Amino acid sequence: MTSTFSTPRPWLKSYAEGVPEELELPTGSLYDLVAASVAEFPDNPALEFFGRTTTYAEMGDQIDRAAEGLRLLGVQKGDTVALVLPNCPQHIVAFYAVLRLGAIVVEHNPLYTPRELRHQFEDHGAKAAIVWNNVVATVQAFPEDVAVETLISIDVTRAMPFGTRALLRLPIPKARESRKALTTAVKGTITWEELLKTEPIGKDIVSPGADDVALIQYTSGTTGLPKGATLTHLNLTTNAAQARAWVPTVKRGEGCVVYAVLPMFHAYGLTLCLTFAMSMGARLVLFPKFDPDLVLAVVKKRPATFLPAVPPIYERLQAAAKEKGVSLTGIQIAISGAMPLSASVVEPWEKETGGYLVEGYGLSETSPVLMANPVGPSRVAGTVGLPLPNTEIRVVDPENPTVDRKPGEEGELIVRGPQVFSGYWKKPDETSAVFVPTSDEGADWFRTGDIVTVDKAGFVRIVDRIKELIITGGFNVAPSEVEDTLRQHPDIADVAVVGLPSPHSGEDVVAAVVLAPGTTLDEDAIRAYARDNLTAYKVPKHVYQVEELPRSLIGKVLRRQVREKLVADNAG
Repeated sequence: MTSTFSTPRPWLKSYAEGVPEELELPTGSLYDLVAASVAEFPDNPALEFFGRTTTYAEMGDQIDRAAEGLRLLGVQKGDTVALVLPNCPQHIVAFYAVLRLGAIVVEHNPLYTPRELRHQFEDHGAKAAIVWNNVVATVQAFPEDVAVETLISIDVTRAMPFGTRALLRLPIPKARESRKALTTAVKGTITWEELLKTEPIGKDIVSPGADDVALIQYTSGTTGLPKGATLTHLNLTTNAAQARAWVPTVKRGEGCVVYAVLPMFHAYGLTLCLTFAMSMGARLVLFPKFDPDLVLAVVKKRPATFLPAVPPIYERLQAAAKEKGVSLTGIQIAISGAMPLSASVVEPWEKETGGYLVEGYGLSETSPVLMANPVGPSRVAGTVGLPLPNTEIRVVDPENPTVDRKPGEEGELIVRGPQVFSGYWKKPDETSAVFVPTSDEGADWFRTGDIVTVDKAGFVRIVDRIKELIITGGFNVAPSEVEDTLRQHPDIADVAVVGLPSPHSGEDVVAAVVLAPGTTLDEDAIRAYARDNLTAYKVPKHVYQVEELPRSLIGKVLRRQVREKLVADNAG
């Protein structure tokens, strides 16, 4: 069998100074992780929300009281408990309180439509839910077969400073609008404040073990209906430990500040904010949504040690800082993921901050982080970096994943490591489809569905996603390659490339473009530009003008929705 690499794990030589090759795996639970920080740093600020802080000791007490409240309501080990919350202090407390009981957290996007939420509740079957006030009515309207028996409501404004809450009550339109966006009156629930009126949970109540399921994390659904990836305490504590090891210059409990601008219901925000930050004894600054003005107000007082985000957030923050004359100096480490990071974002960011902006990579099924660029001068722009400690990778033939590609060749990335999930919630067939049996004594290999190349130093470059490859006339076309080319055209502000059904070639390559201000669509000119830069079969057969492209909450273009819209428009 051909080996993917001429030498085993070539990436280890490219690790930054101080990053270990292997980690000793954690033995405890996620609750143990946060309890350690509570014990070691009781007086340190744990959470900051609109300027109001909560210490580790205060947070730990709230977690234990919420856990006891849930236990008295009947929540037991192995039960699923739904969280439908924005970023707020109650979210962190609820997350760890559920885990303290050995129950399973199921995270949800609070901005989902009723249909989307209902599908997930039907899938996981939670009978208890902790829900943002603004979503309570949606959950209460579920049909009887998916009805929630115990519904706990959270008013996020109760975690704000008194002065901020008073401003929201002013009888002026702007205050009313802001208040409506944050909270609403509800009936028929147990309030969060009522839940916390119990005594802290007793030490005789056994905590979960490392191999117990901690979280059901729904995938983005870009290849169909979302599936719930089941992640154990070991998966998630390991990923937090890998993240800590990757930034050896950041010390636990020594003033580390993490900004939670990413939603914590998303795997990326959950690990790098909710678990990594708490394991560091860091101050986690919570933003209910990304608002450049709110972030810059905190930057002026306390720049981030660690800022995980996506390229559009870094771009918007830089633009707002320039407009308002706010310095970004002092933001030390920015980790970008979920979509490609271009040099046009990195260079001005690093110049403005004096820190590093590096790209990483992961999936919901891998807790989520698999690899990242070194935080230092050895990073390689245009790549997603190196596998984290304890992580193994191979590059294989997508049609026969038991066959490795030769070194340097394109192929599907398959991975294994302690952060990789064991399967999808109640979906054995879908689970077996994404694993490749191993030929050694190790774990089976997870198929990422991403086409990559790996250079001699071990740096991984994403070429495209298998499920989004366009097959036209027998040729495979990578949408990202065509998009990268079209973005260079001066009339194009943004673009998504997809395949539309064709009776002649299987699929036609087409482009949906957002035009630059002051321009009009010249389809012939755009196609001529593409022909000058791409081989003939990659040139879009049609170019469609759209006002905007659909994106996920973290800024990723949803190609599937673009395709569905174009198919529907053409059918009409």
